[in-house]
Amino acid sequence: MFSSIIQSEIFQETWEIVKSQFLISIWETVYVTILSTLFAFVIGLPLGILLVVGEENNILPVPKWILRFLNLLINILRSIPFLILMILVFPITRFIMGTVVGTMPTIVPLVIASFPFVARLVESSIREINPNTIEMAQSLGATPFQIIFKVMIPESIPSLISNATIAVTTILGYTAMSGILGGGGLGKIAINYGYYRYKTLVMILAVILLVLLVQALQTIGTKIAVKTNKKLRK
Repeated sequence: MFSSIIQSEIFQETWEIVKSQFLISIWETVYVTILSTLFAFVIGLPLGILLVVGEENNILPVPKWILRFLNLLINILRSIPFLILMILVFPITRFIMGTVVGTMPTIVPLVIASFPFVARLVESSIREINPNTIEMAQSLGATPFQIIFKVMIPESIPSLISNATIAVTTILGYTAMSGILGGGGLGKIAINYGYYRYKTLVMILAVILLVLLVQALQTIGTKIAVKTNKKLRK
């Protein structure tokens, strides 16, 4: 029975697709996820910190209208479903990348969709810091930037790593959805073969690989966060 399954036309066709396309699709999914996460943190990390330190009576207050605008912008972008956001930012993607179809162009909407989420995660991590720690640094004469870079960020590293893990797994899910609108990776395979061509086995294999990638990233991120937390407590 097992040999008959292996020799079946469906299995042979699926195996050819796996050999020819899955390896490159895994690589596309991984590097797009990593690049998008990095760019999202480049924007979201300082933005999340500013949302906390820029509040009135905090260490680096900024005008209220700036914080209101930033909060409104973040809330609006987070409220738009990713597939709709991809379509809305087509002009921006085309301006930056020259096209809206392909693996690399999906990085633009991925970053735009992800940096508000990252900013909220960073804001949450920074707010977890004990206020007494910041007050002690202020009493010792530390400047606002010294408090941010030598107190706030180091103290929140375990939480930041945990939240970075959440962000990267979320972005990985976005990359899968981008396959509907011409993006590459495992999402493209699942949609093109599983949805349009009714090759269910190919879709199932793509979904399994996506789940395994999420599990691997989650496990790695959790272990790093735990180790970092232990080092800080010593």
